Amino acid sequence: MKYQAQVGDTTYEIIIEDDGVILVDGEPVRADLLQVGPLGLYSLLIDNQSSEIVVDEASFGYHVMLGGRLFDVKVADERQLRLANRDGSLAAPSGEFSIKAPIPGLVVRVLVQGGNEIEADQPLMILEAMKMENEIRAPREGVVKHVRVKAGESIEQGAELIVIA
Repeated sequence: MKYQAQVGDTTYEIIIEDDGVILVDGEPVRADLLQVGPLGLYSLLIDNQSSEIVVDEASFGYHVMLGGRLFDVKVADERQLRLANRDGSLAAPSGEFSIKAPIPGLVVRVLVQGGNEIEADQPLMILEAMKMENEIRAPREGVVKHVRVKAGESIEQGAELIVIA
């Protein structure tokens, strides 16, 4: 099965062959993913290097927390790629949408306010979780319509943080 994963401006072609071999941009990779806890906590093993990641489904793909950084990842399979080629791209949705907390935590800082124009990948807030500070970044450019949280507030996974239009 063939997939395309987009992380920021970088796109990767991922092929999972029938025998379980995984190719990333044509290079074989030994990988294993195992859910180890609730709320999307996984153990990821790539070429004998282990990492804990948190994965949360988003309206345009996935939020992936790895090494204290939050990545917005868009994934498409072969069928979705054919459809995307017809209309242009795998871009984050246009129009109004909510950015939600990928994990429970404490809002340390809010870096934007209602009415601010933002760019793709711009830091929007700092969320402390599992003793690490994590940047919540914009998946696309737009205008901040509402900020639903404030510094010092404890939030649950899935809580609406910011609405972008």
